[in-house]
Amino acid sequence: MKLIALIIFITTYVLLLSFPKYRTYISLLSAVLFMIIGIVPFNKALTYIDWNIILMIGGTMGIVNLFIESKMPALMADVIIDRVPNIKWAVVSLAAFAGIVSAFIDNVATVLIIAPVAMGVAKKLNISPVYMIIAIAISSNLQGAATLVGDTTSLLLGGYAKMDFIDFFFFKGRPGIFWIVELGAAATLIILLLFFRQYNQPIHLEEKQEVEDYFPTYLLVSMVLLLIIASFIPNKPNITNGLICITLLAIGLFKELVINKNNNALNITLLQIDYETILLLIGLFVVIGGLSEAGVINDISKLFLKIGKGNLFLIYTILVWFSVIVSAFIDNIPYTATMLPVVSNIAKGMGVEPYLLFFGLLVGATLGGNITPIGASANITGLGILKREGYEVKASDFMKLSVPFTLTAVITGYILTWIIWR
Repeated sequence: MKLIALIIFITTYVLLLSFPKYRTYISLLSAVLFMIIGIVPFNKALTYIDWNIILMIGGTMGIVNLFIESKMPALMADVIIDRVPNIKWAVVSLAAFAGIVSAFIDNVATVLIIAPVAMGVAKKLNISPVYMIIAIAISSNLQGAATLVGDTTSLLLGGYAKMDFIDFFFFKGRPGIFWIVELGAAATLIILLLFFRQYNQPIHLEEKQEVEDYFPTYLLVSMVLLLIIASFIPNKPNITNGLICITLLAIGLFKELVINKNNNALNITLLQIDYETILLLIGLFVVIGGLSEAGVINDISKLFLKIGKGNLFLIYTILVWFSVIVSAFIDNIPYTATMLPVVSNIAKGMGVEPYLLFFGLLVGATLGGNITPIGASANITGLGILKREGYEVKASDFMKLSVPFTLTAVITGYILTWIIWR
């Protein structure tokens, strides 16, 4: 049974890599196959799914869409641009702003919000927008790991390690992953300033975006505050965070439908939720549950221990940089979902707490996606925007900025995580 489970898993991964457009169907089909064969009992399949994560993703995506439709993010970007002296600082400021926003909003949504602003600036100044958009995309992807709601990988870690929103800031009396990511982001600003050092054209906006409705902003702020408050509630239901996000989304939709009389709000908002990612995760939860049932997770953990020869620093180093390499070419969601139980078993086998390895996994898997154009959804989205404007970007051109940027962020995170959590 173990061999069959491993074959199905490897086949699933190969198919996910080969046919990214159909990854949701592949994941669900693999989950069904695990159940039909009997590796995962039908009555246990639903117990492997982390419904708190599923509800959080759905609720957060809906609230973010209302926030984007209100035009508030575009106004914030305009205000930043209007306060800088030249294009160099405009690019660096927009990239930093993208990072801050993506700590609370999906990375792809962040790129969709800020990239058009940069594109407009480039057109006004008659300069190429290519590296401006790349800087925004990779900065967005970098800081998604900073908070519980910033990226799917963070949600996966939070769900698996039973971490709340506040735990990403301070955890077990130590600085959390938020500060590690932010210091890595601060280091990358030096790279951006050096890369754009010749972009000295002056800049000024003639008019700013107007905000149509402030209520979605209140919803987003309320979501963050309630998630923080929930962090301090002992013995709360496992789906508390998910219920917070879904409830606030329902309030936002109620206001749009009943008070604003916007009959299209329900369709527009609900259609913007990424159901494919949600279904992909549901399938992966069941698949990973099957691997655990068959004992494959335990075997992979033993392999890591054997390669690392029981040396925590060596295992940590292998995990971080292996994650960087893997995530440079494949989606980090299935990789992270697979590796979390592996990392937990490695820590258990060594008799240590798993948090050093958990955070190392997140640093490598999330930041590593920035190296190549296909390593992160934010990168693909940014290049898609450029392509629609007539700009074809080669991988080599993309990597001129992405490689030094990513290595700076990863090395900073790698060192800080070891110092704080070893």
